Amino acid sequence: MSDQSSLWYFEESDLFDILCPRKTPLLKDKHVPSGYKKDDFIYFPDEASKQIYMISNGRVKIGTYTDEKKEIVKAILTKGEIFGELALAGEMTRTDFAQAMDNDTRICFMTIENLQDLMKGNQELSFKILRIIGWRLRKMESKIESLVFKDALTRIVDFLRETALEKGQKVGFEMMIKNHLTHKDIASLTGTSRQIVTTVMNELREQNLINFDRRRILIRDMEKLV
Repeated sequence: MSDQSSLWYFEESDLFDILCPRKTPLLKDKHVPSGYKKDDFIYFPDEASKQIYMISNGRVKIGTYTDEKKEIVKAILTKGEIFGELALAGEMTRTDFAQAMDNDTRICFMTIENLQDLMKGNQELSFKILRIIGWRLRKMESKIESLVFKDALTRIVDFLRETALEKGQKVGFEMMIKNHLTHKDIASLTGTSRQIVTTVMNELREQNLINFDRRRILIRDMEKLV
């Protein structure tokens, strides 16, 4: 299993048992489950960074705004993924926002102090949390480089490949991505437009490199998708 696959597996299993206070005996009585409706904000820029969050249901958009108030989407996260982790790296106030994308989005959260206490007694947990932070930062650097140096087609193809490697399931010689993203979502994440994404996806399907519907994206051959 690759490092990235191991990372996602860790986030979806072990971390849920740790970061959901309902599963931590000393914290469960203090935990009030948080539910959000579509478009509700979980936190805003400039709020104090005091907690780390995990998605137990639904999707969450992480983004920021330019000086011209244009929205920039940094990530779209799903069940089992964490966010707000930069508070562990010394972030004092949020530089981005977190917003629910679905009704019945449910979030588990833990204060940074409680998580730090858990990390003190668990070297493996500390290592894996720091590994997640480092991996997220490298991913963001890669995205910035892509926006600066690559054209729209390359950015969309790279996005499909990276998503398949991180979250895809191998089906024979093909790779299946459970599709929770609209073309508009992919456009936001790749710095393109919905029309360009639709055009590129249709061209890739015509070349028999991918197939897709509302539920999944199927990559026929990862080596040919370049």
